[in-house]
Amino acid sequence: MCLVSSLAHSDSQIAFKSLYISYFGRLMRFVSIYVESTVVAEEIVSDTFLGIWENRKSLPEVSNFDAYIFSIARNKCISYYRSKQISTLNIDEIATDLFFHTETTPEDDYISKETIQYLNEAIDSLPEKCKVAFKLVREDKMKYKDAAKVLDISVKTLEAHMATAVRKLRDALNLEK
Repeated sequence: MCLVSSLAHSDSQIAFKSLYISYFGRLMRFVSIYVESTVVAEEIVSDTFLGIWENRKSLPEVSNFDAYIFSIARNKCISYYRSKQISTLNIDEIATDLFFHTETTPEDDYISKETIQYLNEAIDSLPEKCKVAFKLVREDKMKYKDAAKVLDISVKTLEAHMATAVRKLRDALNLEK
């Protein structure tokens, strides 16, 4: 990635700003799965970019920047909860609107609010790993290998989570198989 190389080799603030613009929305959606507060999510995303800036000289060693930045964000979420001394996080209890930070096009406006609400409810009803796997692969367009790396699971396990998620969403939305 040219921006990553430019950031690493010449400390380009323009490249950093471009990376920020490119990844901010996606990271906000990702982090919002783990934390309830938009303010906390913004802090975690900002900390993620601070980590990228501070470690910019080691970026040429990174083979997959997408997986790298999402792993940093995930680890920042874990650190946040550890600092709050929360022993467990039950992501199934967190209401998640995956479309909250998404910009829509005129074509997207044809989807009714009810359909989006049903879809969000169906996604919220998924088990934790299925929900995160579905979000990474379907919304963030990550490859299975990269999403598996971010979640620290095997590709086969990710495939199983995706199959479960798709089956449950299909059943919840009463779609034909």
